[in-house]
Amino acid sequence: MSRIGRMPIAIPAGVTVDIAENNKVTITGPKGTLERVLPEEMEIKKDGETVVVNRPNDLKKMKSLHGLTRTLINNMVIGVTDGYEKVLEVNGVGYRAQKQGSKLILSLGYSHPVEMEDPEGLTSEVEGQNKIIVKGIDKEKVGQYAAEIRDKRRPEPYKGKGIKYADEVIRRKVGKTGKK
Repeated sequence: MSRIGRMPIAIPAGVTVDIAENNKVTITGPKGTLERVLPEEMEIKKDGETVVVNRPNDLKKMKSLHGLTRTLINNMVIGVTDGYEKVLEVNGVGYRAQKQGSKLILSLGYSHPVEMEDPEGLTSEVEGQNKIIVKGIDKEKVGQYAAEIRDKRRPEPYKGKGIKYADEVIRRKVGKTGKK
């Protein structure tokens, strides 16, 4: 049995879970509503204040879908109650971030400023000039948008300039030395 898949998902107060046909799960909470169509093979049942996911048989595919389905539902529950956030840091001389309405404007050493529009359902905040916080209720979208911001100028290994996640460690390299 999948250790993650067989764990029940507790439904906190103020959160409603609806399971429609074809395993369309809709979760509504204080921060908003998320819906997702999950694999049809999985059996999703609401049991009072918990949600339980069961698999039909022990095929390899079913085993892998079991834990995935449970984790996706759990992430949705956490999203509508607490929400998700990713913190990025902008490092480098002259590199900075600023906010204009729903636009994120990045100065990253290019000949032009890079402008990014916040996707629907996500917000980005700038603390100081070098800290970007991406917030939202959908874990997947928050991670994707943070990755897109990071892709505008990835951290390089020599000076560490670029955009990195706050918890990311950059492996540094030694630069070349002069010949005598």
